[in-house]
Amino acid sequence: MKLLVFAHRLELGGTQTNAIELAAALRDRHGFDIVFHATPGPMEALLKEKGLSLVAAPDSRFHPSYSRMRTLRDIVRDEKPDLIHAWDWWQGLEAYLGAYLPLKVPLLISDMMMNLTRVLPKGVPTTFGFRGLQQEAIQKGWQKAWLLPPPVDVTGNAPGLPCEKTARAQLGLQPHCLALVTVSRLSHVMKSENIFHTIEAVRHIGGDVPIQFVIVGDGAARPEIERQAKAANTALGRQAVILTGALADPRPAYAAADIVLGMGGSALRGMAFGKPVIVTGEKGFARPFCPQSAETFETTGFYGVGRDDGETYHLENMIRGLARDSLLRGAIGAFGQDYVNRNHALEELSGKLANYCEEAATVSPGLPVADVTRSSFYYFRDRRFKTASRDRRADKDGQGKKSSARSISNGSTPDSTEFS
Repeated sequence: MKLLVFAHRLELGGTQTNAIELAAALRDRHGFDIVFHATPGPMEALLKEKGLSLVAAPDSRFHPSYSRMRTLRDIVRDEKPDLIHAWDWWQGLEAYLGAYLPLKVPLLISDMMMNLTRVLPKGVPTTFGFRGLQQEAIQKGWQKAWLLPPPVDVTGNAPGLPCEKTARAQLGLQPHCLALVTVSRLSHVMKSENIFHTIEAVRHIGGDVPIQFVIVGDGAARPEIERQAKAANTALGRQAVILTGALADPRPAYAAADIVLGMGGSALRGMAFGKPVIVTGEKGFARPFCPQSAETFETTGFYGVGRDDGETYHLENMIRGLARDSLLRGAIGAFGQDYVNRNHALEELSGKLANYCEEAATVSPGLPVADVTRSSFYYFRDRRFKTASRDRRADKDGQGKKSSARSISNGSTPDSTEFS
């Protein structure tokens, strides 16, 4: 099968890693002929490492983009793929409007959002990243809603890769300190809030617990995070919070960690390294991944929404408890590693995706008037209200519309809550 993989801008991020690694696995393990289409970026290094060539897509601040759809149509006419696999709603919508409807090319969409993206057409086969969202999609009328959890290369992400001692030295960690690590985009949406909570927790407990918090990543929220980190370091009289910037290969950070904080694929990669993981989310949500919480996270995704009432206090207690109990850290880490190996291994999930592709390629594109009408309604309705909401927030902050535009253009993806 010839598969055109349509991904977003190749910035450092979990979805980009998923798209590249699964495409390579489909080629190597299942004989797929892969055409990889995305906007160039630093993740091209992984693309080259996997032996995949890039057919460049134009960049765009707004989606759907006419220039991107026109380029996609040209590639489809040249390459004649059996199926387009679009990652996330913005590529999905562009492939739907640019190739599925006019050129009748079968389409599979992988939606990795945490909420159901209503703008997507229900008649197109779609994969979802966790069971609860898949079930919601089925209940709301998606004709083919399949489960595709975030994959992890458990061979390349495992204890001892790289050496923990070398990794700690690379990150500037003190030998006597426990390393609390997060690998994340430093965006204002979803990501930065839990980092602020964690810095505050480290400031509170860092006087009597020898701990350092390593923040790996970059993004629009970095200046605010740096200011809070500097204040915490000043209060504690030592470098308790370290910002490394983005790492093309974040494995040294996971290898160096004693405790990992994160959501989604980042949490899973921490677990693959055998590290105890505290899953984070919005409104102060934080909960360790352990036997008692595993079923919940299977349903809700590796993410959550808290009540925003005393959550920092709870996070402090979680960190303090894990920091003081090495046996507990080892037990939770071993459980998480076994869980990832059984449920998120790249090799197994590539086989599942291969089956989905084969079935999606048999779905004959039509002209579903109801689907087109519905998607258009949600797109224009949500675009109007989301834009107005962003402008109100920007004006409230005293930054005006320029701040709103900057947050869109500098983020690695459109807002993760957009149209959800």
